[in-house]
Amino acid sequence: MYKNKKILIIDDEQDILDLLSYNLKKEGYQVSLASTSADGIDLAKKEHPDMIILDIMLPDTDGIETCNKLRENPQFEKTIIIFLTARGETYTEVASFEAGADDFIVKPLRPQAFISRIKSIFKRNSNLPEEMHVLKFDNLVVNEDQYLITIADRDVLLPKKAFEILLLLCKKPGRLFTREEIHEIIWSNGNKPTGRTIDVYISRIRESIGEKYITTVKGVGYKFTNPKY
Repeated sequence: MYKNKKILIIDDEQDILDLLSYNLKKEGYQVSLASTSADGIDLAKKEHPDMIILDIMLPDTDGIETCNKLRENPQFEKTIIIFLTARGETYTEVASFEAGADDFIVKPLRPQAFISRIKSIFKRNSNLPEEMHVLKFDNLVVNEDQYLITIADRDVLLPKKAFEILLLLCKKPGRLFTREEIHEIIWSNGNKPTGRTIDVYISRIRESIGEKYITTVKGVGYKFTNPKY
């Protein structure tokens, strides 16, 4: 289903480039390679990839900044961006998702598991609805299509994963979601974030929209509260 998709890999380790390129091409993907941030961005502008696999540690500009630059360009607004890293700390995960990453894969890589992960991510993104969805609660408006929040007539932009967590909660007001459920729904199978990462995102959401919309059930998880009810 996802063969002929274009994938750009940006990594300065030739062994990684060779390994991923070989296995992705075997599955029918079109693969382009770059070893620096600058070359990767230039190649992305020319080839319009469906997915960019991006190492965090690059020789010229780190992957976080590279991802920020890509997301600033409307051309890559919906491009899938996946981080590769040898670092699995919570703050690295949070920084990656705040920069606009769709997923986060920790090295070392096992080719078969990696390919399964790529297929899963393409499948998950293909299931996203195309039509406009706008949810309204009190003075909060959540625009699913534009990944935009309006609070008291003021536009607020959240990191992608934070927005997806808010969207998950507000689609079912009053429904309690455990941290494990949020992990399973928002992140694909594989290296999921820690419970602490979820808590950080919830804090960021509350900073943006206020405290009244999200209720914490201690030791369990979170639920969205519609102030009208």
